[in-house]
Amino acid sequence: MSQINLKIAKQLIESAEKKANEMNVPMVICIVDEGGNFIASHRMDDALLVSIELAQNKAWTSVAMKMTTESLAKVTSNGEELYGINTTNNGRVVVFGGGIPLYNNSRIIGAVGVSGGSVEEDILVAQSAVNALSDEIDWVSL
Repeated sequence: MSQINLKIAKQLIESAEKKANEMNVPMVICIVDEGGNFIASHRMDDALLVSIELAQNKAWTSVAMKMTTESLAKVTSNGEELYGINTTNNGRVVVFGGGIPLYNNSRIIGAVGVSGGSVEEDILVAQSAVNALSDEIDWVSL
């Protein structure tokens, strides 16, 4: 059974940081395991301090809700069925993009959370970590 470990988390963070540098936007990138437990986080120089907690909570939300935070945003707007869910769990649920679950063989094994830019920028940087997982990680070696 494959899972996220520190070695993999560092590779995902490296890929995400590369994308953030290409965009010239300082970010915080966080990786959690399948239980939402903290594995690793990286704050680029000059990234917003508020982004530390936001990145971790985006990753946690993606695991807890089994969806991207971008998708969650769509079902939490005023009048939608999950409106107000962001007030639960001591405000830990984040309802805007930048958190994406990580999968191996259709099973969630963790998540990435990114904060520091616009929502669109956060999503692009998080997606680069997801792409690194599918492109660069040799699951047989775990």
